[in-house]
Amino acid sequence: MTEINRKIHVLGINSYKFEDLPLQLQKLFIETVNIAVPNTFFKKIKSWSENDLEKKKSFFESKSNNELINWLRSQKTDVILISRGDPLWFGIGRILLENFTKDELTFYPSNTCIQLAFSKLKLPWQDTVNVSIHGRDSTKLIEALKARPSNLAIITDSNYKSLEIIQKNLSELNLISYYDFWLCEEIGFDNERIRKLNLKELLPSEISNLNIVVLNKKKVKYPSNNLPLFGINDNIFKTFDDRPNLLTKREIRVQILADLELPKNGVLWDIGAGCGSIGLEALKLRPNLNLFSFDKRLGSKELILENSKRLGIKPKFIFEEDIINTLNTKNLSSFEKPNRIVIGGCNKKTKLQVIDILAQDMCIGDIILIPIINIQTIKELKEGLEDKNFKTNLNLIQTYKSLSIAEGMRLEPNNPVFLLKGKK
Repeated sequence: MTEINRKIHVLGINSYKFEDLPLQLQKLFIETVNIAVPNTFFKKIKSWSENDLEKKKSFFESKSNNELINWLRSQKTDVILISRGDPLWFGIGRILLENFTKDELTFYPSNTCIQLAFSKLKLPWQDTVNVSIHGRDSTKLIEALKARPSNLAIITDSNYKSLEIIQKNLSELNLISYYDFWLCEEIGFDNERIRKLNLKELLPSEISNLNIVVLNKKKVKYPSNNLPLFGINDNIFKTFDDRPNLLTKREIRVQILADLELPKNGVLWDIGAGCGSIGLEALKLRPNLNLFSFDKRLGSKELILENSKRLGIKPKFIFEEDIINTLNTKNLSSFEKPNRIVIGGCNKKTKLQVIDILAQDMCIGDIILIPIINIQTIKELKEGLEDKNFKTNLNLIQTYKSLSIAEGMRLEPNNPVFLLKGKK
């Protein structure tokens, strides 16, 4: 095999000014004849050759496609390929590595547009989630938005109305009020502009094609007097940043609350409460209920207390411990007997123990409701309820949410949940 001696030097830039290049790269540019430049800023880089350079340049106008790869392969001497920011960060670097050996390539990264944007916004960015929808569909964006990170940086694509898609996705996921939306245009270049947009209004008519979006989580006050009567949006509830699944989604929660047939007065035990969304919304609907919330996760009590403040209500007791430990060590005669029980985030063994201990003292008309995602547990739990004289029924709740994509709209499925209801 013939050894390839020529090198491909991939230069990341954050300025169209030749003098802003490090001296090492200025020298490399002066000494190199063949230079590839993206068509979007071809004229700006070509103007560098007007600076009385000794060697005449041969420029290739690149569209970052197969023509570029073929041109690079055809070169017998060293070449320079101009890129923006860091070529190995959502850039041309990945394509080059798929077509050339590592020995042929040398990368000279500049600051990424994201680094520069966060420096201008004066925001720490070590925990930022980065997503590109440039030449890609918005699947990764939707996944990232569902996780609700504190900061989300999005590389856009001017060809596919990216800003409109981001705006629609935020609205569809009820996150319009959750984030500050920063539009960053021409970051690091002469026409740099950073704007904070109100997504409840129309997008600006004049926007540079070279833009990125930074979403930064707002510090929001939650006025409890402005909440809907029923079906509170998920974004109202605080949950752990690394455990968004502690929240029972609105569509499932609404059905659970309906199936509980909440009485005006009584006692509700929310077991495996997570962030407390089910019990707390039940208490908002029926303020005279006594709510007992149980969750063994460290920090769950603080989380439920925060969410109760947001809803303007107060559970009677919050226990941050394993429910089985509570049932085995506490004097249950001092507790108010539950009329309604929701058994959430527990394993099968724990659910069966809760049924065995609590069901025997429940009265005619009382209800136990169990959300289930593992179908293997349904049979035993159903039999456990029926052994305690509960009439059971099972519903599968499968919902879909419409989400905007470049091609129009798609339906995104939520995780299916079985609701096992036992009524004494």
